[in-house]
Amino acid sequence: MAHAAEGIAIAAPKAPITEPKGTQTAVFAGGCFWGIEGVFERVKGVTSVESGYSGGTKASADYDSVSAGTTAHAESVRIRYNPAVVSYNDLLHIFFSVTHDPTQLNRQGPDTGRQYRTAIFPANAAQRTAASAYIAQLNKAGYWKKPIVTKIESFSFYPAEGYHQDFMAKNPAHPYIVAWDKPKVANLKRLFPNRIRS
Repeated sequence: MAHAAEGIAIAAPKAPITEPKGTQTAVFAGGCFWGIEGVFERVKGVTSVESGYSGGTKASADYDSVSAGTTAHAESVRIRYNPAVVSYNDLLHIFFSVTHDPTQLNRQGPDTGRQYRTAIFPANAAQRTAASAYIAQLNKAGYWKKPIVTKIESFSFYPAEGYHQDFMAKNPAHPYIVAWDKPKVANLKRLFPNRIRS
């Protein structure tokens, strides 16, 4: 067994998913949104990735209130993708393999608090079924020493402030990016070389 932060070669989802034609949306949370956004921006078939906030109790969200823990939102990313090129199951595979440690409760790396929880926000019933089946599959396989704590929550998404968007691309030398997020991109390239956009 390995620590998820190292990037883990895990099996792809076994349960098939039928998706509508045309651009679809996926929303994931797994720690600081900078790194997750940076990973999925490099995936072939992904048309856009936006950092934001999901799963809160308030009608809107901003970085200060989310960081203070007053809204119960998680930092998240909204992924627009072409299912003819990359499926929701493919995105789930990358999410659990590369972007974060799904066994850590309310923390990732140096960041702690509910806003850094691991969660999935399905856009439809098919995504909810696929996510639930994959979590069960991974727990049964025992890739991690501890059980997965990723929650499946109701769909919501509020875009983050402009300075958070494309943060890794705009700030490649930022100490946090170098220490915590560039290794995720390296793991993406190592584990999913055929998924990298040219």
